[in-house]
Amino acid sequence: MASAVTSPPPAEKPQADTARRRHRTGAAPRRLPYLLIAPAGLLMLGFIAYPVLSVFYYSLQHYNPTKPWRNGFAGLENFTRIFTDDPHFWGTLSFSAKWVVVEVTLQLLFGLALALIVNQTFVGRALGRALVFSPWAVSGVLTSAIWVLLYNSQTGITRYLADLGLGEYGTSLLSDTSTVFPAAIVADLWRGVPFFAILILADLQSVPKDLYEAAEVDGAGRVRQFLHITLPHIRDAIVLSTLLRAVWEFNNVDLLYTLTGGGPAGETTTLPLYIAHTSVDAHNFGYASALTTVAFVILLFCSMVYLRLSKFGGDGK
Repeated sequence: MASAVTSPPPAEKPQADTARRRHRTGAAPRRLPYLLIAPAGLLMLGFIAYPVLSVFYYSLQHYNPTKPWRNGFAGLENFTRIFTDDPHFWGTLSFSAKWVVVEVTLQLLFGLALALIVNQTFVGRALGRALVFSPWAVSGVLTSAIWVLLYNSQTGITRYLADLGLGEYGTSLLSDTSTVFPAAIVADLWRGVPFFAILILADLQSVPKDLYEAAEVDGAGRVRQFLHITLPHIRDAIVLSTLLRAVWEFNNVDLLYTLTGGGPAGETTTLPLYIAHTSVDAHNFGYASALTTVAFVILLFCSMVYLRLSKFGGDGK
């Protein structure tokens, strides 16, 4: 009988095993960064997702700890009340829009001017930058306390102006409906301008100097250099800082709450401040959650429209 001829083992199997081992060893380093940040990511998700979902849940409830017999499922009743039967919602929303537009516009203009100034080379530039940026390090409550003292009718600036014959003694800028808005604007400008200056200055320092030198050779003046070189390069920084500051100003509670408490006569009550009064003072957490949900949707919609119109991250064309 002829002996059976044994065929040689296939060469593909060792090669396949080697490829699988290489794939596993290559995939491990790629997964390692995600595994390292997973605990922090899960922790942040818990701190963010739980409050957001809780607000959405309570917005559909009647929830007042002081009146537990009225608590229960409300459905869309809270939202219907907001748009049809709330005498304060539209007024606070209108003032919030006014506050954001005025504050962000002025902060952007002054911040851009300061960034252009401290970007120049001059003696004491480091000290100048420190002085410009220092108000941003002050907390909102401390900022409010500073300006409450400055606006005090007995010891503040109005007393010294009265000594100079400008105004009357005992005048309070924060209790007069004609002066409370400008006074609050100035107080928030002091703290908000450095934010724009910091971000814009960081982008200004990345603009190539060769472009300015070439523009000078071509005879371009300072205005043309700013419009055609500086502004296009810092465009994304302006868009991002404006969006962030608009969201923060819309949600501004600490400064106005400490300065005016929403007064006088509700003249400075923003929507977030109205939400704070509804939840903390009136203990109506269900209705306050519905107001918060509406504010969230408004901010999300406006942010998406703003980014779409500004073409953030694009070439600006």
